[in-house]
Amino acid sequence: MSNPLFTWQNQAWDYFQSLRARMPHAFLLYGPQGIGKTLFAEHMAQSLLCDHPDTDGHACQTCGSCGWFSQYSHPDYRRVRPELMDEEEASSNEAESETTSKTTKASKTPSKEIVINQIRGLSDFMNISTHRQGKRVIVLYPAEALNVPAANALLKSLEEPSADTVFILVTNSLDKLLPTILSRCHKFALGMPEREEALGWMQAQGAKDADMWLAQQGGAPLAALEMSQSDNRAELDEFLRQLSKPGADNSLKLADKMQKMEMPITIAWMQRWLYDIFSFKQSGRIRYYPRYERELKALAARIDTDSLLKIIKNTNERQAIASHPLSAKLFLEDMLLEYSALFA
Repeated sequence: MSNPLFTWQNQAWDYFQSLRARMPHAFLLYGPQGIGKTLFAEHMAQSLLCDHPDTDGHACQTCGSCGWFSQYSHPDYRRVRPELMDEEEASSNEAESETTSKTTKASKTPSKEIVINQIRGLSDFMNISTHRQGKRVIVLYPAEALNVPAANALLKSLEEPSADTVFILVTNSLDKLLPTILSRCHKFALGMPEREEALGWMQAQGAKDADMWLAQQGGAPLAALEMSQSDNRAELDEFLRQLSKPGADNSLKLADKMQKMEMPITIAWMQRWLYDIFSFKQSGRIRYYPRYERELKALAARIDTDSLLKIIKNTNERQAIASHPLSAKLFLEDMLLEYSALFA
């Protein structure tokens, strides 16, 4: 019987099976972005709801519960995520007509956050009997998308869990969650695969330049595969080329060109670039952008460590608010001008 997990998740699955005898009421899956945490969480949920799991605990994929689950219509399962993710999934799964697209654009912009009404909407679900006389499961991701009111509402459910209810939260960033939520969940780490395993998987998917993309995404194979197929590749190359030639004029032009990009993605590219400069100064190693080794070495020689650490700190702080800039162009100009000033 096959299962959808990646080979690098087998050990984590065995650990999950060891917890079945005394099942925690809430799991918090955490690890780097792009390693398959959401798939693992949903397979956990399906396994808990399956009528006939196999000897390794994997869902059978054939029973009535598995059929419902595959359609996201299982009466004892809820998936909670930002509205924007639902919108993007619907867009990718359906061939929308031009009229439908215009209507969608004219409607309210879907939220990037998990909001309090989504958490309140779970109350009735948790307070009625389960349909299959088994468990009810709630998968919530990414947990860092919870806004403050939603996080506080969720906390109440975690403090007083309903019988036979299992929460599975997924996050890329433990430090963005309330400490009180962390303390009420069983923390479950999902690690990065070994480089050769990740590289082999990408090559099996037909990815070109797999080694390069894997390096750029810090070894995360799903993120690397997505980036290798993305329309953002040209923008990334242009961004890095301009960073390799810091200057005020280049910074202003680049900010104007990149302002329509998703800001967290652009900031992440900057964070990795700065990390590579720092890493080379400290250890002579370049992790993310080995193609730009010559340029990174030259920049590392032109900047002192204290100034570099300061801009790394500032860029990390920008990432924390990158989803809500008042003006994308000004936000980028400020970051890029600060960067170029280091090399003036």
